[in-house]
Amino acid sequence: MPAMDASTPFANTKIVRTAFADCRAPDAVAQIAMALGPEPLALVIFFVSPATDLTNFAAQTQKAFPETDVIGCTTAGELGAAGYTEGEIVAIGLPAAHFAAKTLCIKDLGDLRAQERIRAMIQNRNALAADHPDWTSEFAFLMVDGLSTREDALTAELALGLGPVPLFGGSAGDGESFSTTHILHDSAFHTNAAVLVQLRSNCPVQVFKTDHLNPTEQRMVVTAANPTRRLVHEINAEPAAREYARILGKDPEQLSTFTFAAHPVVVRIGDQTHVRAIQRVADNGDLVFFSAIDEGVVLTLAEPEDMVAHLDRELSTLAAQRTPDMILGCDCLLRRVEATQKQVTTEISRVLAKHKVVGFSTYGEQINSMHVNQTFTGVAIYPPEDG
Repeated sequence: MPAMDASTPFANTKIVRTAFADCRAPDAVAQIAMALGPEPLALVIFFVSPATDLTNFAAQTQKAFPETDVIGCTTAGELGAAGYTEGEIVAIGLPAAHFAAKTLCIKDLGDLRAQERIRAMIQNRNALAADHPDWTSEFAFLMVDGLSTREDALTAELALGLGPVPLFGGSAGDGESFSTTHILHDSAFHTNAAVLVQLRSNCPVQVFKTDHLNPTEQRMVVTAANPTRRLVHEINAEPAAREYARILGKDPEQLSTFTFAAHPVVVRIGDQTHVRAIQRVADNGDLVFFSAIDEGVVLTLAEPEDMVAHLDRELSTLAAQRTPDMILGCDCLLRRVEATQKQVTTEISRVLAKHKVVGFSTYGEQINSMHVNQTFTGVAIYPPEDG
């Protein structure tokens, strides 16, 4: 789907500002700055195609938004004005009249400073509350290097500092190359990094997650694994890829991203199931996962519902009482792969546009203290009650 010009109007959002530009346009940031308008912004979030000239882009953001916090990441595809798109820069501007934000950049995900980060998060939350005591809505948004393998540990750590504040987020992408992903903060792109933004608003918000996968009765046990590298060596005491293929009735040599998207596995934690998506088959027959995996974990094969009907139903639920001004969404790359395989990308795009969803396709998603896959996470932002 082609990128849209930054001047393209977006679904009549009245609170949140949105803008879109072709990533190849030399003046893309200038286009976006003009489309976002002169209203003071508390935060600008960019979702940037990996085809963008990142160094030039970062320099332009510093010139265009010298007084505004700017964050962002590279993508595995964008969610733009008309749904799924590629080769685009998507921007979201949160007006200072309705939002206040504090950002925390983690520039080395291997540097364990849990107590220092938790202390900073508590201070940020207290400062936001002190500055805007009459604003009662809070949420946190996380973008993290999607190839770092640190998302699970990071989200668990951050949850300790957030307390009751809901968190959602997405892992930065690199198209389908899985080479290098980038996080934007302070007019520079970083690898092995993450950025957390804590927000307070007078707009009601609802953080959510959804997937269209139903567990079956088919279970398997991880009997040998390397959790640090997210590798599964054996399932049911058999070589992992071969056993997974046997359960599906497929040739292990034919396993592909399409197979993994169509036949995901889930784990049960408490009364909920969470997807543990397979990224690829290693040369030695191991299965490489997108998220945490360990020996003894029971994996359950899941089967998908009709993803178009399911997504429309779930997003409609968010509008049951009031219509959101917009929805900021993080949609797993594997959902996009499945939509492509099933030839429903046009229908999915219509649903996303209908519900005013803007965001990006990810290498993984975060919800509260969990890192998940093949899931859609986001926040619905509603007009103020007195608006």
